[in-house]
Amino acid sequence: MPKNRKNSEYFFKASDGKDIFYRYWPSIGKEENKCFVLLHRGHEHSARLQHIVDELNLPQVPMFSFDARGHGKTEGPRGFSPSVARSVEDIEDFINHICKEHQIQKQNILIIAQSISSVYASAWVHDYAPKIRGLVLASPAFSIKLYVPFACPAMALWQKIIGRHFYISSYVNANFLTHDPQRRKSYNQDPLITRAIASHMLLELKELGDRIVKDARAITLPVQMFISGSDVVVHHKPQHKFYQNLGSAHKEKHIMQGFYHDTLGESNRALIFDKIRDFIDRIYSVAEPANFDYKNADVWGPCADQYRKLQNPRPFFCLKGWGYKISKFAFNTLGQLSDGLRLGKKTGFNSGAMLDYVYQNKPSGKLLIGKLFDKFYLNTPGWAGIRQRKINLEKMIIKAADLLKRNKQPLNILDVAAGHGRYLLDTLKKLDGFDSALLRDFDAENVKQGKKLIKEYKLENKVKFEKADAFDIEQTSSVNPKPTLAVYHPQLELIARTLRDLHAPDKMWIMRARTQAEMDFLVESEGFVKQAQIIDGNGIFSVSIAQKQ
Repeated sequence: MPKNRKNSEYFFKASDGKDIFYRYWPSIGKEENKCFVLLHRGHEHSARLQHIVDELNLPQVPMFSFDARGHGKTEGPRGFSPSVARSVEDIEDFINHICKEHQIQKQNILIIAQSISSVYASAWVHDYAPKIRGLVLASPAFSIKLYVPFACPAMALWQKIIGRHFYISSYVNANFLTHDPQRRKSYNQDPLITRAIASHMLLELKELGDRIVKDARAITLPVQMFISGSDVVVHHKPQHKFYQNLGSAHKEKHIMQGFYHDTLGESNRALIFDKIRDFIDRIYSVAEPANFDYKNADVWGPCADQYRKLQNPRPFFCLKGWGYKISKFAFNTLGQLSDGLRLGKKTGFNSGAMLDYVYQNKPSGKLLIGKLFDKFYLNTPGWAGIRQRKINLEKMIIKAADLLKRNKQPLNILDVAAGHGRYLLDTLKKLDGFDSALLRDFDAENVKQGKKLIKEYKLENKVKFEKADAFDIEQTSSVNPKPTLAVYHPQLELIARTLRDLHAPDKMWIMRARTQAEMDFLVESEGFVKQAQIIDGNGIFSVSIAQKQ
């Protein structure tokens, strides 16, 4: 057995200001162009990954791990994170930190994760599209066995009744995690083991797992997956479905018969580490990570088939199809008592007026039922995501503005498709000075309403709004002064089956989603490099800063 590699202990500051504890195992001898980030299971902490560092027996590879919120030496309520989205973003923050502070190249990073952290790692790769080397996922907890009938609906109902989250203690006994007696003993005696988990985390984890399994085709980097054959903690079916849906050209699945849930801590784990080392040799045998070709993503990309499917009606006897027809009928009848639905029918659901109404988020309508319809409409995941995107846009614009100021560059802002421009005007009021701002939109009504808002915000001296086509390259390139900060801007099937398109009123509003990796590719093809990114909790709308190189 290899000797314990020594680690150093540090803290890094997450993007929300939280200090998070992490461990760093430096390489021994000549460092290779590899770096492993290890993510611990739920209830555990980074110190319990020491055996992985040792038993992989790759001393020339630096390794890192951090204690997730509510675990180990990271301070805060035990078993608690503000949200699973926040926990996923912590991975993004950690990777950015070690790349900067320890001079790690992102393309050299391999993630090794287990259980809940496998779900977080998969979501991070899906939502943020990092150009890392690959993923090793052990017993991913896409769906936890709760055993109690209707456990999730009951938890959600009780949360609603008491108006806050509550804590649930894990039913898992160490005897059902591993056959290794030493691992069992250490788990039972470890004072840093956190057996409780906040209820909202369990509920959100289920939603996250369902989303990532369904859309795993967007994950295209190499993935090695281990499924424990005798796992009593998580369901197997979603694990197999995830693997089947993966868009990775290089993927491999190993079913470890007789293994319990602590896959990487099982008594026969040497079998797994042999396979991981083989996987490492294969994916690092090339100079750079494998890249998916997004040049024709509209034809064969991860979302192309879905787009084509939405263009065709569902079969006549399809129950789901009839559900959408009923929704469409309701929208066009009783739904017209809702001010939002009535506005969408009049101007188009993808109009600037509709977007501005959603931003204001003030349910209104005729009679009580109209207001209730409107509240339901405004709280659908797509519109809730749009409002979160507004918040994220404001954060990123302010961050980009600060970067320009630090580099002593002028702050000339251009929004090529502003709608009414409310979100940008709200941001401009928060900025500590700017040189100029030009808002544009192709729709004359949007321009008219945008000019009214500029007067309302008393920004006429520095802000202009004009009619222009964002796809007209000549118009955009002739902007003076030259912009230094430019802004370029969900329930797909429900929208496609029920709502009309502003640009073609006789057609339904059908969108082709783009994965984050495709968005990054489009940006890079124009000579930009992504510097930072945030995304809403449902993984619908991302906002990024990209800098021209």
